[in-house]
Amino acid sequence: MKLPELTKLVADTLKEFDSQRPIYKNYRPGIGPFAEVELLKRISYMLEQKGHVAIAGKRTPDLEVDNEWALEFKIARPFGDNGREAENWSVNLLHPYRGNISAIGDIYKLMDHAGEFKKEAIFVVGYEHQPPRISLDPLLEAFEAITQHLKLPIGPRIEERRDGLIHPVHQVVRCVSWEVLPQKNYAV
Repeated sequence: MKLPELTKLVADTLKEFDSQRPIYKNYRPGIGPFAEVELLKRISYMLEQKGHVAIAGKRTPDLEVDNEWALEFKIARPFGDNGREAENWSVNLLHPYRGNISAIGDIYKLMDHAGEFKKEAIFVVGYEHQPPRISLDPLLEAFEAITQHLKLPIGPRIEERRDGLIHPVHQVVRCVSWEVLPQKNYAV
């Protein structure tokens, strides 16, 4: 499976899960408030229901799909369940150092496991209002600029958007991915 197809599959799965009106802890219904680990467990379960082999919850990667893809996920959620702007919500993408829990740190982690997986990718599950009160575009562009500056081996951005989520704050989900390319193509 190619990354655009996998990105579409994950986005469709997120939309389908949202339509079930799931509730996480004491938050309002919808996928927006779910923590990364809980969301990945549900994605894994739903992918298995669609005939895929999906394993979530390992240290590296966050999710394996069809014994082909190793995926690391981050959530970009500018607003909380209460509708107030969250603090430090963008750090999970941009902290540019090896060994931390950012998406950039995840690229290094996947690179350290090179050869263990057939294909590797970074996924961002981002939430916005409709229309966006805080657009994710500057964050995604900053992520790409930092990876380019660090000469990290990622491919072009792939994105799928699903509108009409049931949560009043997290109305749109953007499923964004970048393949982590073999290191031989880059001077890292």
